[in-house]
Amino acid sequence: MASVDARGVRVGVAGWSVPKPLRRPECGDKTLLEQYAEIFRAVEINSSFYRRHRLATYERWSASVPDDFRFAVKIPRLITHEKHLVGCEDPIAAFMSDVCGLGGKLGALLVQLPPGALFEATAAHQFFRFLRGQTSVAIVCEARNPSWFEPEVDELYKELAVTRVYADPVPRGCEVRADGNSEFAYMRLHGSPRMYYSAYSAEYLEELRSKLAAQSKCGQVWCIFDNTASGAAWADARLLQELAFRDAPPHV
Repeated sequence: MASVDARGVRVGVAGWSVPKPLRRPECGDKTLLEQYAEIFRAVEINSSFYRRHRLATYERWSASVPDDFRFAVKIPRLITHEKHLVGCEDPIAAFMSDVCGLGGKLGALLVQLPPGALFEATAAHQFFRFLRGQTSVAIVCEARNPSWFEPEVDELYKELAVTRVYADPVPRGCEVRADGNSEFAYMRLHGSPRMYYSAYSAEYLEELRSKLAAQSKCGQVWCIFDNTASGAAWADARLLQELAFRDAPPHV
């Protein structure tokens, strides 16, 4: 059985609202984020999609977690769903001026596009080129329209170091081709068959552990559980982390 390189794997949840059954009395006055960071090494901030957070808020979050903890932050819907990547220089600059409060703990920026968003070459090139000029951290894109899964998009991603998100369930026509040479991978698990609610089976998570083991030999891989509506994400993430790090616990 292939082993997982713990240095290259980050398992986490979309948000750190610790379910009540997992909250520990001994944590005292620790915030939910501080409690979360004692279990996982990464988290995805989705609230940034809906509303702006102040620089001081990001700074406070950064100060609440260990040095080896990393945040992924979702790009605001104003940019991805309302402006459709067009004419977004000012909103991007404003977003980056806030999120820089995370400092070196900013690990990735998530660009999630609506299912109806078709790939428009000019708009996509201008958007990703400007965003890449604002940051050196990983940029990951979860497109949900088949037009984004063509060779032209592959070339754009390669040019600007953008990572295509592996999502489950996979929208029809949006299958990610295997790339054993990728140095960065990002998985978003939304729950299946019922998105955002369903838990994953132990068998699925064991298969996922094998994928993490393979990718961790090439570079970094993030695995974020987004099936949070029923609380399944926490149990799934905990089990996957136990499977992945049973020979090398992430916190020692």
